Amino acid sequence: MPDKPWLKSYDAGVPPSLEYPAVPIFYFLEEYARKIPEKTALIFQPAPAAYAVSRMTYRELNDLSDRLAAALSDLGVQKGDRVLLLMVNSPQFVISYYAVLKLGAVVVATNPLYSPREMEYQAQDAGAKAAIVMSRFYPVIKKIQGNTALEKVIVTNIKDYMPPLLRFLFTLAREKKSGDRVAVAAGDYSFTDLLGRYGPDRRPRVEVAPDDLALLQYTGGTTGLPKGAMALHRNIVANAFQIRAWIREEKEGEGVVLGAIPLFHVYGLVTVLNYGVASGSTMVLLPDPRDLDNLFFAIERHKPKTFPGVPTLYNAINNHPKVKQFNLRSIEACISGSAPLMAETQRTFEALTGASLREGYGLSEAPTATHCNPRFGENRRGSIGLPLPDVECKIISTEDGVTELPPGEVGELVVKGPQVFAGYWNRPAETAAVLKDGWLYTGDLAKMDEDGYFYIVDRKKEMIIAGGYNIYPREIEEVIKEHPKVLEVAAGGIPDPYRGETVKVWVVPKPGETLTAEEIREFCKDKLAKFKIPTHVEFRNELPKTGVGKILRRVLVDEEKSRQAPGAGA
Repeated sequence: MPDKPWLKSYDAGVPPSLEYPAVPIFYFLEEYARKIPEKTALIFQPAPAAYAVSRMTYRELNDLSDRLAAALSDLGVQKGDRVLLLMVNSPQFVISYYAVLKLGAVVVATNPLYSPREMEYQAQDAGAKAAIVMSRFYPVIKKIQGNTALEKVIVTNIKDYMPPLLRFLFTLAREKKSGDRVAVAAGDYSFTDLLGRYGPDRRPRVEVAPDDLALLQYTGGTTGLPKGAMALHRNIVANAFQIRAWIREEKEGEGVVLGAIPLFHVYGLVTVLNYGVASGSTMVLLPDPRDLDNLFFAIERHKPKTFPGVPTLYNAINNHPKVKQFNLRSIEACISGSAPLMAETQRTFEALTGASLREGYGLSEAPTATHCNPRFGENRRGSIGLPLPDVECKIISTEDGVTELPPGEVGELVVKGPQVFAGYWNRPAETAAVLKDGWLYTGDLAKMDEDGYFYIVDRKKEMIIAGGYNIYPREIEEVIKEHPKVLEVAAGGIPDPYRGETVKVWVVPKPGETLTAEEIREFCKDKLAKFKIPTHVEFRNELPKTGVGKILRRVLVDEEKSRQAPGAGA
């Protein structure tokens, strides 16, 4: 069989290989600010009303990022320094992202849902020097700052880039309730004040090469505590070009991409922000993907063509009582990632919108996509699709970690391509375990059919994917083990009709102790992000283990799946 059987299934016009410009990712912002300066770069839609819309051109976005880069430089941020971004989707996130990269510094986009404990770990591990934070998350940063290397904190309010009427109404009715009204401590800085002090001409011109580090994206990899996956500028440029080729955007400067998924997640960062700017598109940014009224309004008003998302979001749209009141027919191409896409979700969404919804696959170590079903060609149910241009793939035996398996056999998926990361930050042993001769060992069990379509059999074995978020059992177990009444605990992902998976823990109390599920959840509240707190708790006298005493999480999860299977217990 041919070395790359998937090539024959590519859509017409999608090449097997691409040319990637040897430039940093911010080159495209500067280029479109020169070529199409008055083109709308982003639309910020924080509420479902005509007066809630604010816009920013490519020229304005480029100038503002230059101004912030000048300010950051004066505050001591230098090439190679790590800068935390702690914000929801907003113009401030985009401005900050490019400002940091223009200095040759490194973006560490952080999940605002993290608990102080989790945030502190990430800031410490990255050695972050500065943080740009939305005011509602400012108290968390101040709580952890003394235990980190953070020297400079810049604070922005979500209302800073709202249009005047909405800003007034927000100040009057929502700002205090939402936690956005805070007093900035002495020694910290206001985002808008800093921008007002500098002109774009003050930005220092730092030489940034394709092989310079651009992102630290924290991930657990296949297991364990989060590690910083290092993405170079050339990695994210390549993935943006691969996605653009796959979607087959007809002409540069004509796309409109819906930014509903969070930009702090590598999936949103690459498929919305990097892809959007690399193609000269307009990005429609929504700060809260759960606000479906706003999402519907934004689609009808701004007519996005491209809508990257996750299955829970598409499913929520399908089942919203107001969905048929809005015209969603502008959407043409959707890539679904982060969790398996159910066939019924796909069928219903395509019927509602007329769009092609295609399941893809990727990981933080290849930020972000390596596979996708073709937009126009055959979409095989249950498949993650075909490798993107320039991506090589093999299925390797899990017994010896070397032997390449034939079509139909299950083994570990390994990939090679221009988007594959440079390794884990300060973790050479973990890097060596997953990067071997340029091949990335994903930790996912998969198979390939005769035509080159790939299928994930088990996603990273132990990892839980709930609502598009990666959750690692060890993190949950380590927290619950600290409870004084807990002897043993195991965590796993069990099927959930809305989130795809949800967290369940199996707990063995210490002898003579009694516990309730509510006690466990309450104990986790200030130690874990909300989406990681167990929704199901089961108490047991003992947990299944191997001969050497390792708890068998998979046995527990399989038992739960069997219990939930149709006809079980009938």
